[in-house]
Amino acid sequence: MRVRARETLGSYVVLVVFALFAIAPLAGIVGAALQTDSGAPGGLANFGEAWRVGRFGTYLRNSVLVSVFVVSVSTVLSILAGYALGTMRFRGSTVIFYVMLVGIMMPAEAIVVPLFYDLRTIGLTDTFWAVTLPQVAQSVAFGTFWMRSFFRSTNRSLIEAARLDGAGHMRILWQVLVPLARPAIITLVVLTFMWTWNEFLIPLVMAPTNEAIRTAPLGLGFFSGQYTQGFALLAAGATIIAVPVVVVYLFLQRHFIAGMLEGAVKD
Repeated sequence: MRVRARETLGSYVVLVVFALFAIAPLAGIVGAALQTDSGAPGGLANFGEAWRVGRFGTYLRNSVLVSVFVVSVSTVLSILAGYALGTMRFRGSTVIFYVMLVGIMMPAEAIVVPLFYDLRTIGLTDTFWAVTLPQVAQSVAFGTFWMRSFFRSTNRSLIEAARLDGAGHMRILWQVLVPLARPAIITLVVLTFMWTWNEFLIPLVMAPTNEAIRTAPLGLGFFSGQYTQGFALLAAGATIIAVPVVVVYLFLQRHFIAGMLEGAVKD
């Protein structure tokens, strides 16, 4: 019992140290946002000034639209592709899966320039689609791998029983498997939302001149170029951009952790 207590105490000590290591920079940014550049208390004035001057209202709205579209489309496509690759055996399924793995391993920096010229050829640059479609493709690659692994670990007797009752593939997927996969799906949604919300390179390259579709991280980048000497305003802008991600995670953290602990990527 004493050994177990010591191990538990040691585990909590390690977790607390790593938590403090992760939280300290965030607390420093929030603290700087609540002060003036001279170090005097500034209250919430910096947030109002950053919101007004940086036009973060427009940028946050654009990020919400982009994130909702990317998360919705990529999640549905990932569920469909994951179900097909995880429960069916057909010619070419292994090749398709490995192509998806290549999509996960391929960094955006390696394809963003050729992709820009391809989209410019068909007239899609500086549009909503140029910002969202590449991110959908990136998210579907990981989402297919995630959902395939979950469906492969599902009890096959459930699928066989549903087939004996006359259920087709779509009914088996949406009425039998998707309810069971809710923690894994919510985990996928949270991860995709965080990646999409924080994406900087694709909006920068695909929409270089159209300010009307500029996302929040990109807006913060331009804002920092204007206020390199005013760290308090930069900290306030960074805090504004980070709040939606923190809110979404806190709201869905129970399901997110459940999806991780249930072994959604177990193969």
